[in-house]
Amino acid sequence: MTTRIRRTAATLAAAAVLPLALSACSDSGSDSAGSDGSSSKASASAPAADGSVSGSDGTATADEPFGPACSSVPTSGAGSFDGMAQDPVATAASNNPALSTLVAAVKKAGLVDTLNNAQNITVFAPTNDAFAKIPKATLDKVLNDKAQLTKILTYHVVGRQLTPKDLENGSFDTLEKSKLTTSGSGESYTVNDSAKVVCGNVKTANATVYIIDTVLMPSA
Repeated sequence: MTTRIRRTAATLAAAAVLPLALSACSDSGSDSAGSDGSSSKASASAPAADGSVSGSDGTATADEPFGPACSSVPTSGAGSFDGMAQDPVATAASNNPALSTLVAAVKKAGLVDTLNNAQNITVFAPTNDAFAKIPKATLDKVLNDKAQLTKILTYHVVGRQLTPKDLENGSFDTLEKSKLTTSGSGESYTVNDSAKVVCGNVKTANATVYIIDTVLMPSA
């Protein structure tokens, strides 16, 4: 009889312990699921955070690039608008195939570091086609005259960031020390009454870029 009571007590004790053990397993399982869940929540919130960043960029819709040549800019990679926004202006331009002549000229003039280290500037960037408008003999001569090349290139740079609104009827001092003028509205702007903005308001890490179809020449 005593033995049977002991067995019954042991069985009851085991029965009492089993739910506790299962509960503990379940709790630890929910903990790990919770930590997994929280980490998956964290990872889920990471894209949301990224989305909010691009969203905050996207909210500045007035700040988006505009112009007919913008459609030829890659949609991804270092040469895309997002990619260019990560790099200083000379580096960003080097990733855009349409600006390869400009980049070569900037390198010849020794202006890469100057442009990359400047803060809050505006660059009017002539396309390869813009340089192609210059007779080859004249262009070759300029490219081999560092002083003249520097004068021309720095004439394309304004020492502050210009918005499209600023370009509507503007006159700005350039790094070359003389002025350039801008006019226009909406998505149509002209510089010095000669160069048209073909892709404007392009952001880089330290500059706003307006890609133009004609090389600007400072007054002699």
